[in-house]
Amino acid sequence: MDVRQYVDDNAAEFFGALSQWLTIPSISADPARHGDVRRSADWLAAHLRETGFPVVETWETGTTAAPGLPAVFAHWPAASLAAPVVLVYGHHDVQPVEPLAEWESPPFEPARRDGQLLARGASDDKGQVLFHALGTRAALAAAGADAPPVTLKLLIEGEEESGSPNFAGLLREQAGRLACDVVVISDTTMWSADVPSMCVGMRGLVEAEIHLRGPERDLHSGSFGGAVPNPLHVLADLLSGLHDDSGRVTLPGFYDSVLPLARAERELIARLPFDQKAWLADAGNSGAPAGEAGYSTLERVWTRPTAEVNGMWGGHTGPGGKTIIPAQAHAKLSFRLVARQEPAKVVAALQQYVRDAAPPGIEAAVTSSGHGVRPAFSPVDSVAVQAGRRAMQRAFGTEVLFTREGGSGPEADLAEILGAPLVFVAVGLDSDRIHAPNEKADMALLLKGAQAAAYLWDELAAAGAELTADR
Repeated sequence: MDVRQYVDDNAAEFFGALSQWLTIPSISADPARHGDVRRSADWLAAHLRETGFPVVETWETGTTAAPGLPAVFAHWPAASLAAPVVLVYGHHDVQPVEPLAEWESPPFEPARRDGQLLARGASDDKGQVLFHALGTRAALAAAGADAPPVTLKLLIEGEEESGSPNFAGLLREQAGRLACDVVVISDTTMWSADVPSMCVGMRGLVEAEIHLRGPERDLHSGSFGGAVPNPLHVLADLLSGLHDDSGRVTLPGFYDSVLPLARAERELIARLPFDQKAWLADAGNSGAPAGEAGYSTLERVWTRPTAEVNGMWGGHTGPGGKTIIPAQAHAKLSFRLVARQEPAKVVAALQQYVRDAAPPGIEAAVTSSGHGVRPAFSPVDSVAVQAGRRAMQRAFGTEVLFTREGGSGPEADLAEILGAPLVFVAVGLDSDRIHAPNEKADMALLLKGAQAAAYLWDELAAAGAELTADR
């Protein structure tokens, strides 16, 4: 029996199991649902044991004083010790479901409609996690084997939708057991159902605030206007100075470590059937594209770093006039980062920029909470990515292109702590409404994902010597 036939023959069983899992409201951001996140982990562990994984464990996260939510680990050794070791990453927690009134059916009562499976988590990420179990069984059936051609490990966390607060610590604590030659990510999207693609990068993120103070109190503008610095004027100058006339960010050293966009990837991005007019309509009916000169809209969104002003406040904003020089001015900023940029260095550059630009008479401070999220990137010509592309092309029967994503996740921690390259093999769509009411997954694409997973183990096994060279 070949892979495709096995997947088709077992599709009903797969969707029955997935629908059962989707009834568990594993919302990690809601403390009242933490028990459900644990039930979700237990369900997945039991399913992986039924699949045949000889080792399946539920791992606690956090500390005794501040416990986290559980991850699921599974391990299925290959027959050969020389085979590549592959770690599959995903998550079993889901987003909150509000506003409930906008759901066409209850979010945790899976419904099928026109080839779509509707439920919170159907696409992000339970459906894309579970197709690996079906794909593993299909690979074994097609080969008539009782062990996969690569050593398989799964790590499915329970806090991704809450920012993965304990994930890096878990990776460090369990680095020995998680050691691998490649990490497979199935938590991204394709360009479209009829234009399959692979993500090769995710931008990082760091947030900061600028706080300016001038006089000790608001001043009468008639008595003091034009004679003392106005914090709001200074803030406006600082924010407008964040970009030059070509749309480039002006922070010192901001682009020093940015990885240039390879010509091959740029050519593949250009081949995507991008409709800029439709994209602008989706972007809140924005009137025109904007951004760094010399790059297309998709290149700006996927491959270039940004500085965005998210909000600003200060002075009088109530009804009527109030002729003052305000004492304070504030702004919130965020920076999307690309390969090789470090969040801490960007914050330090912002601090230097503000310190150098603030005039006498203005006290300036830049604050940033947390450590930010580092970007992740996989070169399109890497051994792992090319193996993933061949597997996807076998499943879809057509050429697979490349994309990146503007969002941010824990992928950089996986790559750095485990020292392994990333390959993104996923079948979600932007139209799946992840994080929104009426989340759905294309059932045919989930089956394609299972096929791609099955083929991927063969492709990675065939590339074994190149993957394990540094082991």
